[in-house]
Amino acid sequence: MSSPSLQIAYVSTYVPKKCGLATYTEHLREAVMAVKPAGIPDPVVAMCNPDEIATYGESWHIPLLKSEKEDYRKVAETLNRSSVDVVSLQHEFGIFGGEAGSHVLELLEHLTKPVVTTFHTVFEKPAEPYASVQAAIAAKSDHLHVMNSKAIGYLHEHFGIPLNKISFIPHGAPVPVRRERNQTRKQYGWENRKIVFQFGLLSRGKGIESLLKALAAAVHAVPDLLYIIAGQTHPEVRKHEGEAYREELMMLVKELGLEAHVRMINRYVPEEELVSLISACDLYATPYPGMQQITSGTLAYAAGLGRPILSTPYSYAKDLLQGNEELLLPFGDTAQWSSKIIELFSYPELLARIERRIAEIGRSMQWPQVGAQYLGLLERVTTGKAWSIADVV
Repeated sequence: MSSPSLQIAYVSTYVPKKCGLATYTEHLREAVMAVKPAGIPDPVVAMCNPDEIATYGESWHIPLLKSEKEDYRKVAETLNRSSVDVVSLQHEFGIFGGEAGSHVLELLEHLTKPVVTTFHTVFEKPAEPYASVQAAIAAKSDHLHVMNSKAIGYLHEHFGIPLNKISFIPHGAPVPVRRERNQTRKQYGWENRKIVFQFGLLSRGKGIESLLKALAAAVHAVPDLLYIIAGQTHPEVRKHEGEAYREELMMLVKELGLEAHVRMINRYVPEEELVSLISACDLYATPYPGMQQITSGTLAYAAGLGRPILSTPYSYAKDLLQGNEELLLPFGDTAQWSSKIIELFSYPELLARIERRIAEIGRSMQWPQVGAQYLGLLERVTTGKAWSIADVV
């Protein structure tokens, strides 16, 4: 039974900021509040820049200027004086100030409340200055939460963290709403098309060129294929080169004769719409070249929503798709990608079987289950009974 008095303070970026970590923390917080007895809202320490402070005006918002080291100490003292029972630190290197986000250590140094840290990035081969900062965060945290079971071994091997100090709970995902699928397909003109979908802030290094080349071969066998590339250009990319990369991709589409088979949704896609779009696709693709990526929120969403997946074998995809290795294809192997796409869309019963298997994986990742597991972990940490990794993997 959940403790009625457990109050959790989240330290993270937070909506309305448009970033994956902010969205993740909002959903985690809401999922946890949904399974514990009603009480006052759990506070959020929102990492922000000076121009963002005004957007955090709720009574439970505690804005923290990421570049001001002194602010970290002040927030720690505020939390120490509060009724908060446990702090949930959502860690990603880019969101905290200082070299490799080292300012967060000032917060941890002064906190007297128990801290559970979620590592959204764990390196297979950690390098400085990130390694030292991550090791120090791990040492100052009471417990660690990861969303990829492979991360447990990395943390244990590189930093000597005891296995019973690390828990695996999957990345959360929405609960599918099946009735919306046909409606969304009609709205976007996807009826009678076979939709391959990829989402994310547009930047180089997402494997899009490779998938375009595979599609160029596949469309001869599957003429109703349509590849949707959704998401605005990454702000840092746009700052340095405008829309040059998107224009390069459109030139490649033209060269490959794929104008009728590729559409770009070039804008910020709100969460609700993204869920509808993923739910409406036939195949979700992450053809990423970087094999060390330890989490992928969009791939987690695709699995949670029960969509068939085709991916390169990067760390998170390998962990998620254990036992379904035929869905993992080498990066840049155009022939294999093309052949697999043709096979999946030529044999509907094969695609349906994969959909059922992914839906089975995805059920344990939906937010109600993840919220309950995460609350259970926080309760165990506050009572000194945090579970061993052996209990959850």
